[in-house]
Amino acid sequence: MAKDSRSFFERLTGTVRMDEAVDTKVSKKIQAKDKNNESLSSVWADEETESDGELTVDVYQTTDSIVIKSMIAGVKPEDLDISITRDSVTIRGHREEEKIAKEDDYFARELYWGSFSRTIQLPEEIDVDEADAIDKHGLLILKLPKLDKRKQSKLKVKLG
Repeated sequence: MAKDSRSFFERLTGTVRMDEAVDTKVSKKIQAKDKNNESLSSVWADEETESDGELTVDVYQTTDSIVIKSMIAGVKPEDLDISITRDSVTIRGHREEEKIAKEDDYFARELYWGSFSRTIQLPEEIDVDEADAIDKHGLLILKLPKLDKRKQSKLKVKLG
């Protein structure tokens, strides 16, 4: 049996070292590209375009809706792009940093500035036309009504 080289914390939380994660991600892309006979140089181009930060989300359901919540503090509504289909939601945006202090004056820099995006595959189909987005003090709340597949209606036949 091979020995697990991850630390106790990494095994406990399921985290991976960045160098391992990047190597695994790139090797999977290389394998996929190689199977399709695509050029391997495009793998590195793909890596450079994936510079967006990943938005953190909470996703849960009520009896009639799927709700997605995400912290978007510091993002202007016009800098948000929310695309919805019946089975997925993509949230993209950009958070601009105000240059108040010089780089040397920082003790810690943990906030994320720049572009971010997240695509969420929904567990059920939703009614795109009835979806609602609310910004409540920097918390984005998407309310996505579920489609009622049992709903029936009568269709009348017209004479032509």
